[in-house]
Amino acid sequence: MDWLQALILGLVQGLTEFLPVSSSGHLELGKALLGIEGESNITFTVIVHGATVLSTLVVFWKEIWRLLKGTFAFKLNDETQYVLKIVVSMLPVLLVGIFLESWLETFFTGKTVFVGFMLLVTAGILSLTYFVKVKVTDKPITYRSAFIIGVAQAIATLPGVSRSGSTIATGMLLGIDKKLVAQFSFLMVLVPVIGANLLQIYKAHEAGPISMAGNHAFPIVVGFIAAFLTGLLACSWMVKLVKKGKLIWFAVYCVVIGLVTIAVGLLK
Repeated sequence: MDWLQALILGLVQGLTEFLPVSSSGHLELGKALLGIEGESNITFTVIVHGATVLSTLVVFWKEIWRLLKGTFAFKLNDETQYVLKIVVSMLPVLLVGIFLESWLETFFTGKTVFVGFMLLVTAGILSLTYFVKVKVTDKPITYRSAFIIGVAQAIATLPGVSRSGSTIATGMLLGIDKKLVAQFSFLMVLVPVIGANLLQIYKAHEAGPISMAGNHAFPIVVGFIAAFLTGLLACSWMVKLVKKGKLIWFAVYCVVIGLVTIAVGLLK
């Protein structure tokens, strides 16, 4: 992978991680178009995902600090309960990671037609927030709704299904305030993504030393910076966008990209 390919994929990861269009799907499409084998770029994948995690920490640092202070007060206060709800939301994706990891990995091998169909699924999920009218209440996220949103996140482990799109849309369909569900969606992914990346690093280390030397270092640094900076913009933009509730345009985008992806995959 050269620095230009790293720049392109870093930009793709940073922009699509937070927008409801599936970062994993777009990365798979990007690798396919650039002729890059995902298996040989495990270090890069880990680094750019780490960059978007860092951008989330920067955007929500005040809220994260408030939650940490409240939790380490060792009282069953609002902050501790919020963190417990995040833990509950992680249970479905944890079960998927334990029991279905090998099966999931088979979908990250350049199966562009499958990615295209999953983008259409994402479009359908986003469209529901536009066509289904739900009464929005000012009630906080409950343990039940946290688990349901967590199920949506587990489904979004498939490439082409947007994690942010499916979790935010699910929360909105449950009648949760847009701002609350957007923040919860971005915070609930931190531990699973960090955990998954650490697992990838461990597996890569077991297979052989992870190289960050010589010509390999520069593209990785370029990809990291690109993913981090665009992640900052996309995360901030998405929070503002959700408040306005205009997710339907992303559904249209996913339909167009999904159909193009299917057509290109079938014509190979």
